[in-house]
Amino acid sequence: MTSFHSFLVSGLPPEPFAPLFELAPAELERRGIRRVVADSSHGFPCRVSLTDVEMGTELLLLAYEHQPARTSPYRASGPIFVGRDARPPVLAPGELPPCVAGRLMSVRAYDAAHMIVDAEVCEGEALPGLLERMFRDPQVAYLHLHNARRGCYSCRVDRMA
Repeated sequence: MTSFHSFLVSGLPPEPFAPLFELAPAELERRGIRRVVADSSHGFPCRVSLTDVEMGTELLLLAYEHQPARTSPYRASGPIFVGRDARPPVLAPGELPPCVAGRLMSVRAYDAAHMIVDAEVCEGEALPGLLERMFRDPQVAYLHLHNARRGCYSCRVDRMA
């Protein structure tokens, strides 16, 4: 029996972040951005590639407005890591990137007006069933995943057509 997966996970586009890597330290500081180098191969999840970067990789730690809807009280921003030269992953429908599958995740379901209509916390390996259940609700327009322990935005999940 073949399983149909009703969702697609996506990372952030790299283009807005690439020029930031060329800024001088004083300009990064003025913008509240920190340049860091991963000192382990876990704990530095890039929001573009949706991977935990390798030790020694240069990243930027910056505030990102992941919920920019000006008409919603849920408008929000938070810290994210972006790796230098990161590229978006090519994920199949229903595929979870390892940096999501291996973490405790907070799932927030939004409607078309960018209001939260459901939310849950679960281990990454249990996410496929939860995401599919949430998308069965016709009110749900899209989902955001956050790392539950630190609260950082992780990625967006959309319903497959």
